[in-house]
Amino acid sequence: MYSTRKKIGVVGAGVMGRGIVQLFAQAGHAVRLFDSREGAAAEAQAAVTGQFERLVVKGTLPAASAARYVSDMAVSASLSDLSGCDVVVEAIIEDLTAKQALFRALEAVVDDGTILASNTSSLTVSAIAALCVNPERVVGLHFFNPVPLMKIAEIIPGIRTDPRVTEELRVLIAATGHKTVTAADQPGFLINHAGRGLYSEGFRIVEENVADVASVDRIMRDCCGFRMGPFELMDLTGLDVSGKVMQSIFEQFQQDPRYRPSSLVPPRLAAGLFGRKTAEGFYKYQDGHKVEPDEPERPACAQIGPVWVAEGERRSELLGILTKAGAEIVDAPGAAAVLVLMPWGDDLTTSALRLGLDASKVVGVDPLLHWERRRVLMTSPVTSPAARDAMHAWLGADGPAVTRIADSPGFVSQRVIAMIVNIACEIAQRGIAQAAEIDPAIRIGLGYPTGPLALGDAIGPAKILKILEQVQSITGDPRYRPSVWLRRRAMLGVSLLREAAAR
Repeated sequence: MYSTRKKIGVVGAGVMGRGIVQLFAQAGHAVRLFDSREGAAAEAQAAVTGQFERLVVKGTLPAASAARYVSDMAVSASLSDLSGCDVVVEAIIEDLTAKQALFRALEAVVDDGTILASNTSSLTVSAIAALCVNPERVVGLHFFNPVPLMKIAEIIPGIRTDPRVTEELRVLIAATGHKTVTAADQPGFLINHAGRGLYSEGFRIVEENVADVASVDRIMRDCCGFRMGPFELMDLTGLDVSGKVMQSIFEQFQQDPRYRPSSLVPPRLAAGLFGRKTAEGFYKYQDGHKVEPDEPERPACAQIGPVWVAEGERRSELLGILTKAGAEIVDAPGAAAVLVLMPWGDDLTTSALRLGLDASKVVGVDPLLHWERRRVLMTSPVTSPAARDAMHAWLGADGPAVTRIADSPGFVSQRVIAMIVNIACEIAQRGIAQAAEIDPAIRIGLGYPTGPLALGDAIGPAKILKILEQVQSITGDPRYRPSVWLRRRAMLGVSLLREAAAR
């Protein structure tokens, strides 16, 4: 519980507002909730009360504690009822004009020392505070849904925010059990900004017809350890929400190609395919559960001839898999019917031509990360069906699923992870957040298996740099240009988490 009981005002009785009320009530504060729609605040209070009651039934909350939390919540009939609050948190519609008007109205009723915080996810805090008489007390406080369970909050000082306001809010939020991260007043702040790598590259891969939606999600889950792939996540949050954030961040970053939205989004929005909330998005949903598309069947293990595997990382591991599957291994490519490459950053066409190999016999296996549950097989435009099917059968003979993709520099996993790491490096380079704070915040806020900078260190900064440079060279797309934070640390052989020396 916070060392000093505070009076907290919350404006906006939607999902986020309800979560914020619950969080502060559980932390022992007196919470006052206001919504301009008649009856909305009372409905929200009843919903939060019901949530406490369910926790009591589950045995995770003592009845006495629930009763105390409920007694600490009250509905305010007007904004003037928030006059005695120490902090007022705004959680209304994501509209700049509406937020500016609300903050001006709040200034007329609250004390001079009251902190005014906005739960904005995409608007700049400085713009929200621009019409205020005292912009130094306005600060961003970005929670994530569901607020009580997503134990992270971004604190975003505007250009004029008093540092004491930022620190007081940090102490207040930390006492609720949530981790706080201070982020600069830049598009998407830290966490939504960082999420662009997963979403935008997932879309780009589908646009290029490298893999379908389900294949991208399966690769990111099974091979890379993510809890959900990009399209599953967008179905969960709602494409109507994610689409606006993608467009907003792109525009606010002066149309930087790294954040380019996908042309696949507008037609889906027009069709109302928002995700779980509409029972259909990138997937269909029955009774709230995703309908998983069928996996492709594994071909029969036909013996078309011997196989040759190029030198490289994990070669011995792959040779063991192929030998166990019954493939005949040869040491020279000229004697083989199937030629296997495991490139980093290159596509199969480029790799085959560089090595002087017959592209009709060439297949690629992604060497990145986990092979226990899934392996990824890539073919060139001219790979023969016989070579493709034989390699598919061999790769899946000991149980793991096999996903087949078309020719692509960096496969799927390398491209997505390199973009995730690169954008995190750019966040550090721009000083949007301290390097040490980036990974913990992203792990919690986005549910990644590890922080992006640590992931880049685990794979190797030089390898991440190579992937980006190769993809940019092959595609000609400036979206893959490496961050100088990444480039310098890769060249120096030091950790991506290493801060620059003080000036």
